[in-house]
Amino acid sequence: MGVINPPPATLLPAIHRRYSTRVFSPRNVSKEQIEHIFHAARWAASSSNEQPWHFIVAARDRDPEGHTRIGSTLVPGNAWALTAPVLGISVARTTFLRNGRHNPYYKHDTGAAMALAALQAVEDGLNLRQMGGFDAAKAAEVLEIPEGNEAVAAFALGYPETVEAPAERQRKLIEDVLFGGKFGQPLV
Repeated sequence: MGVINPPPATLLPAIHRRYSTRVFSPRNVSKEQIEHIFHAARWAASSSNEQPWHFIVAARDRDPEGHTRIGSTLVPGNAWALTAPVLGISVARTTFLRNGRHNPYYKHDTGAAMALAALQAVEDGLNLRQMGGFDAAKAAEVLEIPEGNEAVAAFALGYPETVEAPAERQRKLIEDVLFGGKFGQPLV
């Protein structure tokens, strides 16, 4: 894999500062801080402006039962996340409100909203790490997610215990991910 570090200086600084921590400080995250991060998510673009996303969030200090419920959906490889002061599940409505038809973009749109939340978390001095390693069916059951909605990803939120050096991260080269005209063709 090619590496570009640092990225072009003209990128938003939060993009390069964002990383996925596994070690969170025990410091609590306030309700206002959580709301601020998810206000950013609200502004994500979505197909037909459907905004299919919902976020189930539980802070250990204020909702220990909710934190435990969400934690119970994680796969064993994500047990490290149980130390995060906040756990959550992103949820998406699978149909369009305007006509009831299947929305093929619900996961894409919810991912876009989560990306904005992750960047806002960085700006606020926190870290939001998404995880695919969770049991979506169990989440639907224990979190009482209504039919027509789907658990998309789990996430951990909190203050990072230590800030990892962004220079240690690797990313594919731009020419490996950006094509022109057809797949694999260099951009002109």
